[in-house]
Amino acid sequence: MLSRIKALYIMIQFVITVLITIILMYLFRKSTYKIRQAWAKMQTFLIGFNIVQKGTIDTQADLIMVNHQSLLDITSLEAIYPKDLCWVAKKEIRDIPLFGHILVAPKMIIIDRKDRRSLVKLVKTAKERLKEGRIIAIFPEGTRGRGKKILKFQNGAKFLAEKLKLKVQPVVVVNTRNILDSQNFKAHSGTVIVKFLDLVDPESDPQWYENIKSTMQKELNDELSNFDGNR
Repeated sequence: MLSRIKALYIMIQFVITVLITIILMYLFRKSTYKIRQAWAKMQTFLIGFNIVQKGTIDTQADLIMVNHQSLLDITSLEAIYPKDLCWVAKKEIRDIPLFGHILVAPKMIIIDRKDRRSLVKLVKTAKERLKEGRIIAIFPEGTRGRGKKILKFQNGAKFLAEKLKLKVQPVVVVNTRNILDSQNFKAHSGTVIVKFLDLVDPESDPQWYENIKSTMQKELNDELSNFDGNR
């Protein structure tokens, strides 16, 4: 019962603070990164979780690939990443009345998975964002998992990295689904681990995409085996 009450509280404050964040991003267009980061850091306090960073953020990375399990995956990365992330998101989120502007205002990359031209648009828009000094962030699984298994990778991240010759840094996020499970409407306090893995150059390894998935699963298994989410 308490977990559902907390989930309700989180959703209510999300509605309020996200709308305020959208307004601020439209008013201060040159400060959208700082506004999003301030919002994300505020969420750690309002929701009641802390972030433990492991590994080093590689400044050479053009693209980060993150496993996906919760809304808090984005929040956690936004709170600690030192550069302006440009998330690749599906069109269905953009189409949500009012809240879709959380993608539009900061110029995120929006793709329509039903459109055959989506990969071409992804590459074109990503190239523009990279020229602006932003880092592309993508969930290669394309959907949320349950937090213990890396799902099958979709083709978008592979196509993007190889087409634009991007340096890729895999990122493993642990325990966000336990803290906020919006699908089952439950929430808890605790710890999120964000682990940055070694940089990968797709040109140096023909099997890089498959190897990243295997490495991310191994790192996730290792973290889960030693994890205490309540610390």
